[in-house]
Amino acid sequence: MSATTAAALAHTRRVCSLYKKSLRNLESWYDRRHIFRYQATLMRARFDQHKNEKDPAKVAQLVADGEKELFEKQHYQPKKFPMSPGGVAFEREVIPPDWVLDYWHPLEKAQFPDYFARREKRKEEYVAWWEKQYGKSSASDASHH
Repeated sequence: MSATTAAALAHTRRVCSLYKKSLRNLESWYDRRHIFRYQATLMRARFDQHKNEKDPAKVAQLVADGEKELFEKQHYQPKKFPMSPGGVAFEREVIPPDWVLDYWHPLEKAQFPDYFARREKRKEEYVAWWEKQYGKSSASDASHH
């Protein structure tokens, strides 16, 4: 990818991000759907006014001005999705790591014989891959840890 393509892609992402953040900000300010849609349409018109702008300096200035305006007009208590960072349910459901299954009692493991047989096979494959990739650990390495 050439530098100009990468720069254009970065600019496109920056504009799209600004647009989405602006929409979310409007959503926080206007709780009535019809009022929000009206404000969103006005905002989209402001974006569309400059969509064919060719001068890179002016385009950069427009994006910077838009980001500044968004910062100045941000909501004091923005809406957050429940499972998103800052949301009321963020990280509420803790997903246990895989190693927890190693500490299951044999009677618990016996209830799922196919799963644990496949899991042991995958663990052996992973150890073989690791040793092929990085080499076997020596006994002196193990005693240091």
